[in-house]
Amino acid sequence: MSLELSGPLVLVGAGKMGGALLEGWLAHGVDPARVLVLDPAPSPATAELLSRHKIARPANAADLPRSPAVVVLAVKPQTMDGLLPSLAPSVGPSTLVLSIAAGRTIASFERQLPAGAAIVRAMPNTPAAIGQGITVATANGRVDAGQRELAGALLAAVGEVAWVDDEGLMDAVTAVSGSGPAYVFLLAECLAEAGVAAGLDKELAARLAAATVVGSAGLLAVSGEAPSNLREKVTSPGGTTQAALEVLKGAGGAEGLAGLLRRAVKAATDRSRELAK
Repeated sequence: MSLELSGPLVLVGAGKMGGALLEGWLAHGVDPARVLVLDPAPSPATAELLSRHKIARPANAADLPRSPAVVVLAVKPQTMDGLLPSLAPSVGPSTLVLSIAAGRTIASFERQLPAGAAIVRAMPNTPAAIGQGITVATANGRVDAGQRELAGALLAAVGEVAWVDDEGLMDAVTAVSGSGPAYVFLLAECLAEAGVAAGLDKELAARLAAATVVGSAGLLAVSGEAPSNLREKVTSPGGTTQAALEVLKGAGGAEGLAGLLRRAVKAATDRSRELAK
């Protein structure tokens, strides 16, 4: 994949996710001379990247070019209201506005940007930092086919991309993939703790848990098989895995992992709706 821009790309916010995107774009052929980064205090790693590629860093929004090809908003959602009024004059009729701010609806941007602005709302997740993320995106009616393709290419620089037409689904997306890495990290944490309880050394238990989660995820990614098929292949009738799975499935009337995760995802979905602006 090679990314070619018809005009300037403005990245607003060069934190962990913004920095990961920038690194992915440069790796996929974006011309550094086309990029401008608006961030008063990028991380040391990102600052080094900007310096190495001689990427322009305007002092403030007033110094941005008018009608850039893309404005990517990668700042914390709570800072958006104070930022958008200063960015609005730069957004032209052909500018694509791509937001990765969690919880910020397209309508909230339409209220603060020029009428007719083309807006894509996207929800990436933290594995994007190593190029293995997944992002779900949705667009308003002003985004044309070329802009949609461009947004997809920019997001694909850090992993897979999927699109939904119904913006209301973004709350569930946030609950499953946006918050999902934390669930996996908790699984590794609890698995290690269970290993210690069973008599393993703490360091060994942590290594076993982390390697098992990483290796299993890798196998799932490359096998092309459904998780249920892979689970069945590991499970011998009457064996140790089946004994453990009976507990996780809620044997004896206890709530199983599936029910617990349904409640967890619902709680995250409901909270995402509460926080949406």
